[in-house]
Amino acid sequence: MCILKTKDLKKYYGTSPNIVKALDGVDMEIDKGEFVAVVGTSGSGKSTLLHMLGGLDYPTSGSVTIGERDISGFNENELTIFRRRNIGFVFQNYNLLPIINVYENIILPLELDGNQADTDFVEDILKTLGIEEKRYNKPNQLSGGQQQRVAIARALAAKPSIILADEPTGNLDSKTSSEVVGLLKTTGQKFNQTIVMITHNEALAQLCDRIIHMEDGKIIEG
Repeated sequence: MCILKTKDLKKYYGTSPNIVKALDGVDMEIDKGEFVAVVGTSGSGKSTLLHMLGGLDYPTSGSVTIGERDISGFNENELTIFRRRNIGFVFQNYNLLPIINVYENIILPLELDGNQADTDFVEDILKTLGIEEKRYNKPNQLSGGQQQRVAIARALAAKPSIILADEPTGNLDSKTSSEVVGLLKTTGQKFNQTIVMITHNEALAQLCDRIIHMEDGKIIEG
């Protein structure tokens, strides 16, 4: 069952004759429960694609459909609400707030949306990711790998149907990187979530269910 679809998706910057075609007609379908890696060199358009999939930016033309809803026509407020309730983000730089502890960082997006955290579910996430004993630590008391686990937990806590991960292992060593991708795969299967991961690392991409290769704003394979 398709949960995420793009149709003739384009994102252009600048004006003629200096137009930069970051995305140039991307057609893609991702099924519910898939763990997909999007691979390409710097400037291939993979991060721009992720931003479009997550409603973080508007396309020049084309559409992004999540479930049955075309989000490319949403206004800013509609996009913000939709993102909070349907999409979890994991970024390279963790984006944890340094003044609050691990548990507070994890449930913060829920509180911002006016919801109570499902404490049993959060406990399950903490145990699955192996950070239950770090719940009262501040981010600066954690290793890079532990901070990324917290970021994954935060993305999972709202029970989104889709997780978008943008170079989630970019600041980690190779061993920790493999562990983090393995944990993403485990949590995706356990909590029935669809994951799209941007990476330039072919070895890590091999751990995913499917690889999409991008070049010059187009999908060339996958």
